[in-house]
Amino acid sequence: MNFDLTEQQVAIQDAIRKICDQFDDDYWLARDTQGDFPEDFVKAITDGGWLGIAMPEAYGGAGLGIADAAILAHTIARSGAGMSGASSVHLNLFGPNPIVVFGTEEQKARLLPPLIKGQDRACFGVTEPDAGLNTTRLTTRAVRHGDHYLINGRKMWTTTAQTANKILIICRTTDIEDCVKPTDGLSLFYTDLDRDKIEVRLIEKMGRKAVDSNALFIDDLVVPVEDRIGDEGAGWKYLLHGLNPERILIAVEAIGLGQAALQKASQYARERVVFDRTIGKNQGIQHPLAVNWMQLEAAHLMTQKAAALYDAGKPCGAEANSAKFLAAEAALSACQRAVLTHGGMGYAKEYHVERYLREIMIPVIAPVSQELVKSFIAEQVLGQEKSY
Repeated sequence: MNFDLTEQQVAIQDAIRKICDQFDDDYWLARDTQGDFPEDFVKAITDGGWLGIAMPEAYGGAGLGIADAAILAHTIARSGAGMSGASSVHLNLFGPNPIVVFGTEEQKARLLPPLIKGQDRACFGVTEPDAGLNTTRLTTRAVRHGDHYLINGRKMWTTTAQTANKILIICRTTDIEDCVKPTDGLSLFYTDLDRDKIEVRLIEKMGRKAVDSNALFIDDLVVPVEDRIGDEGAGWKYLLHGLNPERILIAVEAIGLGQAALQKASQYARERVVFDRTIGKNQGIQHPLAVNWMQLEAAHLMTQKAAALYDAGKPCGAEANSAKFLAAEAALSACQRAVLTHGGMGYAKEYHVERYLREIMIPVIAPVSQELVKSFIAEQVLGQEKSY
């Protein structure tokens, strides 16, 4: 078992690090303060050809795996860009996966190149106000009328919808009462985000101000049949195919952010002098930081295992969910400890760690709760009865 990065992976890491070096802490502090989307950062990533890292070469991508995409995402977050940087390109790394796997050749040729080139920006419409994590209870409805569908409903927490021109959206095409299973009757579409038919309302939130989250109100959105991905009613299966890569990527982003926080805390502990000695000389300071390092490294190993399994085409649900859980817990602890290590200055924006603490709550909460991950492991791995 070899834990070393390949030459290609080292090259990816170095190339992304060089891009990130152009966008320092002050840049991300300004984005967090002003709320401007990091367009120049995304352009730099796009110009480097990195948006298509996990997309097929035939359509302009690099044809690499989720393990390689995870290195990209981790390096961005680890640079201090945190979730603000990672989330600005996150969806393009895994979001088009259902198109790659289940789309027709015509759809791949039409839809993937503009995404990879950065000409299109997509958002993901899944969560709804009254459904939450119970995706089978989605009520946004797509009704077919000849060669098109009409979609009506609401979506919540849709990232980058302020600037997106495309939306990957899952809707119910058959009433749940008429389905054999609740997971039946859901369909997936990738189509234009028509702002005459979709009202996008910004959600003011705790952190990651630079990357918008939104409530969507959809009223008679016309979607051509050719924009449906795969078979009608099979959207749940297509959605599940993208969940494990999403968990892997959110895990490495959390780990990168936790490591950035730990680096800030360690540096401050080496430099801050109180009672004629650096605070890092005290075990009460250094021991918690040591534990943070161990927890982050352990979470990273689980994430790498999950990515390796996924790229090998093997089942990885338990590992991907565990990676998300462990990474969020380890990174939350590291970000909290970074603020505490800085003492009162940890509360000051100029030291950046308070921003990290606000942003780390995203991987803790999304895309699946820590509680639901525990339920998944209990049921699927340990054979316990369903508890909800």
